[in-house]
Amino acid sequence: MKGLIDDTGGHQGPHAKHAEKQSSWWRVMCLTGLDYFSTLGYQPAIAALAAGFISPFATIVLVALTLLGALPVYRRVARESFRGSGSIAMLERLLPWWAGKIFVLILLGFAATDFMITITLSAADAAAHAIENPLAPSWFHNGNMWITLTLIALLGVVFLRGFQEAIGVAVILVFVYLALNAVVVVVGIEHVVQNPIVVTDWWAALTQIHGSPWTVVAISLIVFPKLALGLSGFETGVAVMPQIKGSETDPDDYPKKRILGAGRLLTTAALIMSVFLIASSFMTTFLIPQKDFQPGGPANGRALAYIAHEYIGPVFGTFYDISTILILWFAGASAMAGLLNLVPRYLPRYGMAPQWARAVRPLVIVFTAIAFLITIVFDANVDAQGGAYATGVLVLITSASFAVAASAWRKRQRARVVGFGAVTAVFIYTTVLNVFERPDGIRIATLFIIGILVISLVSRVGRSFQLRATSVTLDAAAQQFLLGDAATGALHIIAHEPHVDVNREYSKKDEDERRFSNIPGEARTIFLEVHPSDSSDFEEDLLVRGVKKYGYRVLKVTSANVPNTIAAVLLAARDLTGVAPTVYFEWTEGNPVSNMWRYLITGVGEVAPVTREVLREAEHDVRRRPAVHVV
Repeated sequence: MKGLIDDTGGHQGPHAKHAEKQSSWWRVMCLTGLDYFSTLGYQPAIAALAAGFISPFATIVLVALTLLGALPVYRRVARESFRGSGSIAMLERLLPWWAGKIFVLILLGFAATDFMITITLSAADAAAHAIENPLAPSWFHNGNMWITLTLIALLGVVFLRGFQEAIGVAVILVFVYLALNAVVVVVGIEHVVQNPIVVTDWWAALTQIHGSPWTVVAISLIVFPKLALGLSGFETGVAVMPQIKGSETDPDDYPKKRILGAGRLLTTAALIMSVFLIASSFMTTFLIPQKDFQPGGPANGRALAYIAHEYIGPVFGTFYDISTILILWFAGASAMAGLLNLVPRYLPRYGMAPQWARAVRPLVIVFTAIAFLITIVFDANVDAQGGAYATGVLVLITSASFAVAASAWRKRQRARVVGFGAVTAVFIYTTVLNVFERPDGIRIATLFIIGILVISLVSRVGRSFQLRATSVTLDAAAQQFLLGDAATGALHIIAHEPHVDVNREYSKKDEDERRFSNIPGEARTIFLEVHPSDSSDFEEDLLVRGVKKYGYRVLKVTSANVPNTIAAVLLAARDLTGVAPTVYFEWTEGNPVSNMWRYLITGVGEVAPVTREVLREAEHDVRRRPAVHVV
């Protein structure tokens, strides 16, 4: 359980909430590039398998959508969610109460699909590169499963031990990998120039199968969603923003230099990837027979590695394979860090995960076990996992597009509403088409969503009697009230529902409690009022203000949950004064079962017994526990 609240980056690596050491935007780009650039290891082969001879044109459509759609969307996400929360946090702010929480949980299901499949697919592709290498030992052959599981297990070990030097390693891996890919692309293009017959043969086959160029364009628009893996990495790009070095003069509420660096990061990564995607798509389509892209073929899942071995030689090809294996494996590390950023950021705060979900090591064990299960179910097959990966990526980008369109609508930026609305529509089309074409992705995401929702409900019920306040702050007036009464040796707190704000309400409540609860006539009393807020919130910082109303002293606090808040304030009063207070309630009318459901959903219900149970759970010493008196 070490690292229960680990904000320093010791385990969370690139996604820690507070970075120990920040870096220039181009170095952080290498970090997000682990996920983004590593798709070159399998994207050209998947594109050729999905779109055939049309894959270059479908890739051009994908690049256009990247530069004109995803890039502007995430540049705006970077401006509005610069603390690394991403587009999910923007949507969380749009929808209040339980609707927002459930929507976030659903998005987390798709995000979990994206990141988990990144781990398993990258490891499976790394295994494919290792097995297909001509210098690989014979016992590697047909070892996709055990090699993939070994890589995933090593990834888990790394995160169990700690993960601090992610950026330094990422810079080296990305620079070497991109340099080797540049060599492969240049050599491939040179070979195409020297042998133009390959272009002629490709065009003849294309026109024979698909007819006119307009048909090719139309089909490209239809099939490009199958290439959606080339869009991965944008959500990671905004998640790593806290790692970008800003300016000390920038205000915390708008770190201009960090936002500018994030924009450069996203733009540069998108441009680099676009060039490689287009070049590799044309080159591999020209030079590799279509049959070699099929499952079991030498280019399946490793098109650029095939070119490296075929046209440059086994020595260079082996170096290329090693570089690809390392960056694919490290892309899994980036995805694991993303999961370790998302789950502690949302679920425990919602009360929808056990307390141990804040700790890094238990989560690493859980995620590693899930990755093992996914790998076994999909038989460590890259192609079989592509649909699930694309679904997760597309849903996240679609939700981000909707978030920025809604943001533009709120700010009455009509031109941007139209632009982002159009981008949202395109991504909705892309996502829906991908789901129909490859339904396995939505099935896996649905399993993650159901799992998250069930765990969340069970956890919320199980944690319902816990203290939820992460901190309790008493202002000067509140402290004066409590310390003054504690000097008499007793604290009498009257719980009051703040529905009617009139003098008679307070005087009658004080009179009734003194009479029915036997509060001594000379004793001083303090009212405690909890003003309700969003009851779907779970953890919160409480501010208790002392005010005077109609001659009565009142402690006012705003909270999503009444009984847990009353218990937290009573314990804070005890810690301040050294006197265990007594709180006075009236019984709540209604069926106790329905009151319990009201408590779970709205944070009210049968307040007195729940307050007592929360106090019992929080303080086991009866002598130090605040007393609850109900009439």
